[in-house]
Amino acid sequence: MIRRQLHDVIVSRLKQYPVVALLGPRQAGKTTLAKTLSKKYYDLEIEPEKLRIDLKWDEIIRSDDLVVLDEAQNYPGVFPRIRSAVDARRKKNGRFLILGSVSPGLMKQVSESLAGRIALCELSPFSLQEARKKEDDYWLMGGFPDGGIMKKSQFPIWQKNYLDLLAMRDLPLWGLPATPQVTQRLFRMLAVGNGTVWNASMVGKSMGLSYHTVNSYLNYLEQAYLIRRLQPYFKNIKKRLVKSPKVFWRDTGLLHALMGVNGMEELMVQPWVGLSWEGWVIEQIRIFLTVNDIGHETYYFRTVDGYELDLVLGMKNTLWAFEIKLTSNPGKGDLDRLSKTADMIRADKRVLLSRTKEPIVGTDTISTNIKGALHLLS
Repeated sequence: MIRRQLHDVIVSRLKQYPVVALLGPRQAGKTTLAKTLSKKYYDLEIEPEKLRIDLKWDEIIRSDDLVVLDEAQNYPGVFPRIRSAVDARRKKNGRFLILGSVSPGLMKQVSESLAGRIALCELSPFSLQEARKKEDDYWLMGGFPDGGIMKKSQFPIWQKNYLDLLAMRDLPLWGLPATPQVTQRLFRMLAVGNGTVWNASMVGKSMGLSYHTVNSYLNYLEQAYLIRRLQPYFKNIKKRLVKSPKVFWRDTGLLHALMGVNGMEELMVQPWVGLSWEGWVIEQIRIFLTVNDIGHETYYFRTVDGYELDLVLGMKNTLWAFEIKLTSNPGKGDLDRLSKTADMIRADKRVLLSRTKEPIVGTDTISTNIKGALHLLS
């Protein structure tokens, strides 16, 4: 079994709070991780489990053992009972670990019932460091445990089935008011536009929907941990700035399955391959900072006349500017353009992140690869 890097963060939060919510996409490994922390486990997707927890509730709240409640959004009535149990023994921490695939319903229950009593932790699929596989294999197939990273023959069939199930069952159950056919079409459109600036009006027009409707659908997909909106970084400079977010698929295995890519040779000849790699790198950086419990904020920066930073990272009172290029031989011109754009936002650190095998580390300016970048951020 692969030890998840988020394990220590969860243990720390359980020492600080009576309730911890472990949230993330379906099939990311939440249940497996939770069962390493406690044997008191209840799956609230199953009706007999709901009955079992009802009958044993008095015994549960008297116990000092950590209780794991999986897919808790399927049993909203449990949240007020958790609050009552916590308030009865307010100084006792580490009592409940709530797992959820992050539906709007779950977050509503958390905010209404457990505010001030709960810490939120986010589990992503395997990171590059956890999977310990070839970088290109992980980029191609994504990080879901069953999606090919452990058994290559699973890709891309597993991803297609995963997305079909979300469209047909999970997202409607969580409140998405679109038909499965509309949701699947939106999946494909988001794949085609991966890594580009979001234009709700254009997407809505092509789907026969209003931009308000498309934006509301996008909110559901974001809360289901399928896509990530990277917000623009605003700085008071003389140049006009692009002010709409970029949209990326969080898992590149899902992206590549939607785009009909089956292997690295196919991937490398796609016109959008650079945007795929850019999104993968950004996600790896965010996962790394999350599992190491490092506070951070991420943005992109673009002026209307073409100056751009693929990632602006605020961390430890330091502003980092990243240019992400799918090349093994970055040139001086790339570094010069990065420096000029980074000067516009007064970045403290400037990182040219490529597939180079010869990192060069200066005082404020670095040329490195993904593993070197993660080392710098630790």
